[in-house]
Amino acid sequence: MTPITQARDWLTDPDRFHGEWQGGPQGANICVIVNEIETVGGGPRLHRHPYAETFVIRRGHGLFIVGDERIEAGAGAILVVPADTPHRFENLGPGMLATIDIHENGTFITEWLE
Repeated sequence: MTPITQARDWLTDPDRFHGEWQGGPQGANICVIVNEIETVGGGPRLHRHPYAETFVIRRGHGLFIVGDERIEAGAGAILVVPADTPHRFENLGPGMLATIDIHENGTFITEWLE
């Protein structure tokens, strides 16, 4: 039987479609974070993972710091951050930055650098 996880089981705020899902327990080698960052300047602090992370920008405009690069990207863009690369991102506004972040691992492994 194919496993299915309902939104109420992984979304931290179903009204905003925001949350995290770890696929390992269901046999998937990915994890997913769905972000909706309303605050301009808001976003995670500098960190890295021992696997690649792919960002799909659904809405808004963000600044992605990937190693030494500064990348501005908006809705429809897809960025891939290589394994072990320090990165962070923030909402540039105006409005919400909405992303889907795909981690190439069945569980989250994050090393916070700041």
